[in-house]
Amino acid sequence: MSSFNYFSGDTIAALATPPGVSALAVIRVSGPEAIELVNSVFKGKNLTEQETHTLHFGKIVKGEDFIDEVLVSVFKAPKSFSGENLVEISCHGSNYIVATILKLLVSKGVRYANPGEFTRRAFLNGKFDLVQAEAIADLIHSDSEVSHHMAMNQMRGGFSNKISLLRERLVNFASLLELELDFSEEDVEFADRSHLKSLILEMQTEIEILTDSFSLGNVLKEGIPTVIAGKPNAGKSTLLNALLNEEKAMVSEIAGTTRDVIEDEITISGVKFRFIDTAGLRETEDTLEAMGIERTMKKLDEASLIIYLYDINSTSEEELNQVEADLKKRSTPYILVANKADKLPVLEPTTHNAQLTTIRISAAQKTNLEELKARLLTLINAEGFKSGNTVITNARHHENLLKVSGALKLTIDALERNLSNDFLALEIRQALYYLGELTGSITTEDLLGNIFSKFCIGK
Repeated sequence: MSSFNYFSGDTIAALATPPGVSALAVIRVSGPEAIELVNSVFKGKNLTEQETHTLHFGKIVKGEDFIDEVLVSVFKAPKSFSGENLVEISCHGSNYIVATILKLLVSKGVRYANPGEFTRRAFLNGKFDLVQAEAIADLIHSDSEVSHHMAMNQMRGGFSNKISLLRERLVNFASLLELELDFSEEDVEFADRSHLKSLILEMQTEIEILTDSFSLGNVLKEGIPTVIAGKPNAGKSTLLNALLNEEKAMVSEIAGTTRDVIEDEITISGVKFRFIDTAGLRETEDTLEAMGIERTMKKLDEASLIIYLYDINSTSEEELNQVEADLKKRSTPYILVANKADKLPVLEPTTHNAQLTTIRISAAQKTNLEELKARLLTLINAEGFKSGNTVITNARHHENLLKVSGALKLTIDALERNLSNDFLALEIRQALYYLGELTGSITTEDLLGNIFSKFCIGK
């Protein structure tokens, strides 16, 4: 990939800030003639004579008509986001002003940008790889501290660096194997097979760690589905309301009030949780309640975390042990929450209270909710994700890594069966192809079109 290569000869423009009335709006213009075309409608300093990374006050005019006072930022190729000449016009956030400036630029030869076209040009001009380009979209849509950290880590090249190092080491061995193929009649060996096997096993371990992180990384990005389950009247709806700090769910002393799933999101210490209140678990002949319980079981199967709430005053140790045994079978992180502790005659510790999986609260009095939140963060290792650990959140990355892993397994098989260099080189080439497709060193027009079409217009 060249370090400076225009995607096309035209110059594009788009609103880079959200549409709608606001104090300010930013219009981005990129392309070979970006500076000249903006200068043709700008009254102030001659922008074509200004240094890169400079800011200039002036007016946008249409002939003799004054449109708006603006600040114009000038970035000259290749030292810009897109790698091209790029201008950003900061104007007042009137829909009329924005539309008028864009129409004026189009009349001068600019065209409207396609979704993600600025970032696509930046990628094609070698400003960053494909993983980092996708991370920009994740960063824009991040709505919690953890999703921000994960996107920022990828945008700065955390994931790309790991993949590049693995690919570089594999390329070295592939080169030696190709050399052996050139000297096949000489019966020489340049690539040490034992070292190659060690490298591939090491790569497989690295890739397995990354692929295993996808399921949790994805839910951290979208919000961790956390089911609040338990028997009727355990206080599930009261707990949901207490966590959300609003009357989201209807609360009643009548058992079986909640018959449908109620969901809402909150952010706890930078981590987004999607709390799901469910119908109470019990045997029932009520058709509607039975349907609600069926939905509860489905949500439990989909949950990434389970809060099992029980009434500490009416739940036996035997019953609790059975509940915990059933939860352990699900292989989903869980916590047992003893509710209605405020109604205990004497506040004495119970057997389960000493365990990490159990906590005592009063949802009605909002007692000990902060400790409950802290336990939930511990269960998902929130601090580990904030500290910059590389986590996969993109389905395309996960799919490509699985393909790489499959090719590496076939390479190990070829080594163990002592197959010819032709077969060995074929599998390594396949692994390298998938790694290259991941970072964008190997691309197709369809792949790029699919990725950048999901970006907003001004990005």
